[in-house]
Amino acid sequence: QVELVESGGGLVQAGGSLRLSCAATGIFFSINTMGWYRQAPGKQRELVAVISSAGSANYADSVKGRFTISRDNAENTVYLQMNSLKPEDSADYYCHATYRRQIISGYLEVWGQGTLVSVSA
Repeated sequence: QVELVESGGGLVQAGGSLRLSCAATGIFFSINTMGWYRQAPGKQRELVAVISSAGSANYADSVKGRFTISRDNAENTVYLQMNSLKPEDSADYYCHATYRRQIISGYLEVWGQGTLVSVSA
């Protein structure tokens, strides 16, 4: 069983920065993609950024140039550096990962518990 443990959310003023971290723990063969999604009240969950095991990253248009996703494969950890934060970035941020339990198994997915990011105007 794989678990994702998130940290780094909080309250910040507009224009400020926050860094989210997410560590994968448990027993698995490999982790494929790791990423961040967010969900604001009354809205659907949306992709923020995702990074492959090789380091290839993709971002939502709304965060390009402000957010940077990175990962440490040795520590099975993904980070989201968020700069120039805006009030519309306020949401619950969820870590997501796809992984394989064994070398011959298919990919599974797991979600973190979420961490709240609040940006004041």
